[in-house]
This record gives sequence, structure tokens and C-alpha cells, in this order.
Amino acid sequence: MEKKKWGDRKDGIWLKDIPAMNRIMPDLMPNRADNEAHISVDIDIRPLNAYLEKLNAGRTEDKYTFFHLISAAIGKAFILRPKMNRFVVGSKMYQRRKVNVAFTVKKRFDDHSEEALAFFDYDPEETLESYHTKIMRVIHQTKSYEEKDTSTGAMDIITKLPQWLITAIVKCVLWLDKHGWAPEFLIGSDPNHAAIFLSNLGSIGLPGGYHHLVNWGTNSCFIVVGKKYMKMDYDKDGNADLHEVIPLGITLDERIADGYYYSGTVALVKKLLANPELLELPANTPVEYSIR
Repeated sequence: MEKKKWGDRKDGIWLKDIPAMNRIMPDLMPNRADNEAHISVDIDIRPLNAYLEKLNAGRTEDKYTFFHLISAAIGKAFILRPKMNRFVVGSKMYQRRKVNVAFTVKKRFDDHSEEALAFFDYDPEETLESYHTKIMRVIHQTKSYEEKDTSTGAMDIITKLPQWLITAIVKCVLWLDKHGWAPEFLIGSDPNHAAIFLSNLGSIGLPGGYHHLVNWGTNSCFIVVGKKYMKMDYDKDGNADLHEVIPLGITLDERIADGYYYSGTVALVKKLLANPELLELPANTPVEYSIR
């Protein structure tokens, strides 16, 4: 990890040598929620179906899922395309020190069950196998009623205080977070401080779509994974091709990179999911892909 210098945060390195447009945009448009770019992508799941059948042969528990493959591909894309792992706070742009993944976990599928927060690092040497082990461990932990993530536990304590004190604490935490000084027990497992915030709506039968970014925290990329559906595509000769796809709704902070860079990232994710065996290699293993 690069040594912290003046102007850096504990979670990010201040980028001083960047194009003029990237330097001035945070001053012109200071709020993350005002700088959203949304991309809709449909993933052909035929290669994933075949690959999952092979991976899960003989497994009776902790089976690999579409969500595991999709989130692993996105994590690898962030490793190989580091501009995706930037964030803006105040008038400064930072390179995040780690790639981390976060999502919410429903402890039980009923109306009264609580949600817990899953938050973990995606390492440069991460493989699909190590990622699957990590994600299942986190899911099992967060579904346990004996354990709570640090952010949820802190919120439980704060919400028992008088309203005037809650308001004062929130204002103080917002100020601390702006300067990169928010305490770990408040933000340690907060998805809004992750590089990649995922929502698996397909697991509860909902279609994909748009989700906003928030001004709190440092998250610059929110991805909604929707339920699979049948889609008709056509090849260059006009031949029809009806097949299942999974929709991804990707919301990005447009200040951290340009449209061409985002296009390259989407192309890389699609290449990985069309060839999921590439996820077996360490995440920092280069992959050839084409935008067109």
C-alpha cells in the first residue's frame, strides 16, 4: 500500500495529476447524487448456465450462483481498470486504496426479518474459488442472529439516543467523513464506503433497474442485478435469437472517468461472463477484450 502523504485519506490517495476537466468538475458539481450516469446491460446467461452446472456438480451446499459469477467479474474489472476505483469527496478526487465489495443480506425471506451488511475486500490475486469461499463465509456470518456488522451495531446504539443528540451526531459524522476521519466502527461495513455496492434484486424476484448514488460516503458505483428474463436478439444477418439474460443496472459517478472508459469496463465484464473460466485466474491477470 502506498504511504500516506499530505492530502491523502486513510481510504484513498489524493490524485493531483489528472486532466483539467476531472479537476474542475467536483467544484462545478459537488454532489455525487447530481453526477449520475446510468448504464443498462443484459448478460447472456447461456455460458454461465453451462459453467455453473460444471462448478456445482456434486455440491449439496454453498453452490455457486449467477450472483457470485457476476460480482466476481465486476471485481476483476475494477482490479484491471483502476479508474473505476476512484471517488470524489469535497473538491478532490481520490484513488481508493482497496477494491471492496458490499451488499445487503436478508437474514430470512419474510417481511419482519432484518437486513445485515456484507462488506469485504476483493484482492488483486482473488480467484473465483477464493472469492466464493470469502463471500459464503460473510453471508453465513451476516445471517447469524448472534453477530451484527459494525455499522448496523453502531446505528442500533445511536438510534436509542434523544433525537436532538442523533441529529448532532449525524452532522458531526458527516463532517468527519468529508475529511476522511469517520471512525471505523461507523463506516467499517457501510456499503456506501465500498468500491462496488451491489443489490441482487433477482434473488427476490424483481427486475433490474436504476438505483441512485448517495452523497454520504465514497461509493461511486451502484449495480443492480435483476431477475433473468427472455430476450430476442438479432445477428448481423437478421436471424432471431431468443435466449435468457440477466439485466444489470449500473449507476456511476461520471466525474471519475469518461464514457469511453466506462464502455471498456462494460466490454470487459461481458467478456469475462461470456468466458467465465477466466475468473479462475488471479484477478490481476490481464484479459484481452474489444469495445466493439
